[in-house]
Amino acid sequence: MRRRSEITANGFIEQLLGQGRYTFTRREATQRLKCTPVAAYKGLHRLVKSRRLAMPKSGFYVIVDPQHRPAGTMPPEWFVHQLMEYIGQPYYVGLLSVAQLHGAAHHQPQAFQVVIPERAIRPVEVGNVYIRFHGKGPFDKSEFTEVKTPTGKMLAATPETTAWDLVRYPRAAGGLDNIITVLSELASELNTARLLDTVKRHGEVIVAQRLGYILEQLGQRKLIKGLAGWVKDAPFRPLDPSSPVSKAKEDTRWRLLINAKLEPEA
Repeated sequence: MRRRSEITANGFIEQLLGQGRYTFTRREATQRLKCTPVAAYKGLHRLVKSRRLAMPKSGFYVIVDPQHRPAGTMPPEWFVHQLMEYIGQPYYVGLLSVAQLHGAAHHQPQAFQVVIPERAIRPVEVGNVYIRFHGKGPFDKSEFTEVKTPTGKMLAATPETTAWDLVRYPRAAGGLDNIITVLSELASELNTARLLDTVKRHGEVIVAQRLGYILEQLGQRKLIKGLAGWVKDAPFRPLDPSSPVSKAKEDTRWRLLINAKLEPEA
């Protein structure tokens, strides 16, 4: 009986692969195998132990092909969209993970970064993949697009939303030195009008101040067109919110207290 259950589970997986699918739920497996939930769990669990399957979330499975079995799972791009549908949470791939997609591949982030509305979701760790969720209050102000993946699609932030997020969430972006490095590589993908629209739509002037200053330091005069005029009445704020402002010089154009030296990482 145990052997027949395992073969049936293998057959179910082969059917899905034949359809170009790499993910499924335990509920679907139970229905397709025509067995009890306990029997389905046991059969699938054996395949998880043999690394034929990975389970990023309880009840959600990823089929792992032989090429990726040493890693313990497929690349997160292959299943993140289906995972977020299973969780029932709006999302987009963002920050350093999507900066790579837009050509800013200077540093590979340690975690696959997914942006969600401001709500806590525990990180997902499966195999050598670590997915971290970042809550964003003005999530509805974000713009993202569909990107093709080997298994379908995922939602990814536009270059302009990526730039805003990097400056707004410096800790998630690896700090100011990393931000300026990434923005130096991302700048060629940014559109001046769309960047201004993105910054104004989000409505946080301090992000415009810091982003404008960084882009100016990078020599991106075209991209900062319109930003300086929008922040001219803003109060003075620190460039680096985590550093003291004593003896900081004032930048009157961007209304910033320059309390950090920007040094792109090598």
